[in-house]
Amino acid sequence: MPLTSIITVNYNQPAVTIEFLKSVRQFADPHEVEVILVDNAPAKNWRLDFIEAYPDLVYIHSSKNLGYAGGNNLGIKSANGTYILLLNNDTEITASFVSTLVREMEQHPEIGLLSPLIKFFEQKDIIQYAGFSEMNYFTARNAAIGSFEQDKGQYNDDSRETGFCHGAAVMCRKDDLERAGLMDERYFLYYEELDWCEKFKRIGKKIWFTGKAVIYHKESMSVGKASPIKSFFMSRNRMLYVRKNTNAYKTAFFTAYYTFVATPKQVLVHLKNGRTDLAVQTLKGLWWNFTHSSKSASLGYKLS
Repeated sequence: MPLTSIITVNYNQPAVTIEFLKSVRQFADPHEVEVILVDNAPAKNWRLDFIEAYPDLVYIHSSKNLGYAGGNNLGIKSANGTYILLLNNDTEITASFVSTLVREMEQHPEIGLLSPLIKFFEQKDIIQYAGFSEMNYFTARNAAIGSFEQDKGQYNDDSRETGFCHGAAVMCRKDDLERAGLMDERYFLYYEELDWCEKFKRIGKKIWFTGKAVIYHKESMSVGKASPIKSFFMSRNRMLYVRKNTNAYKTAFFTAYYTFVATPKQVLVHLKNGRTDLAVQTLKGLWWNFTHSSKSASLGYKLS
């Protein structure tokens, strides 16, 4: 089995990350994986605690909080595997998880990015992700396939092309990654995996889902279900994603829709719920796009 580099990012969640590492230690063959942990601006030094949970851990300290995109990019640059597997620190894997994903990649060389069946950790019979529909670029909306369905095995043998992968668990080949490029670190949180999918599509690779491998996700533990930071980045990055990945006509249509319909509607909902803080951050996220270019500096690199 080719070596897989598992990369996870911790931001002051030692207990959650330790549980993640324990699940990898339990269910992944140590001869087939290397585990890289990027510790984003830790409030304390938890290195020894992480190594106790996974003794062969490759620990990378970042003095700055690089976010999801930047943290994963930093880990990728130290990866030695033929395959790169990004996993949220608030996930726990299952038996044969890594080897099943690798076999799927080996059987389908057209795959660029691959995500597994994702289920909720607290309700292990409820599905979070079984693929995404294609994006409507005029509204920047798409649908999550299988979301909140009870798992009755309906996706167990499902393996197919899908609109987008899920950032909580996504695998790629190192060779393809060098061609497609790293994640755009400006996203920081949210939409970076959708933008990354667009990069892989542009090099002729397919975005894929498989129900043969399962992972459990402790959704929204990183920033909370409703928080100012989430409101800002969701608002900002939705528009940034469209600006980067569509033509001028679609961008103009979306800008009008987002500025005069979607954002005011969201602001009113926040105000109705007494969350002025969320309303303010939603507006700040929109305004950012009128003051910053959609073009990013090159993030190309070579691992070897």
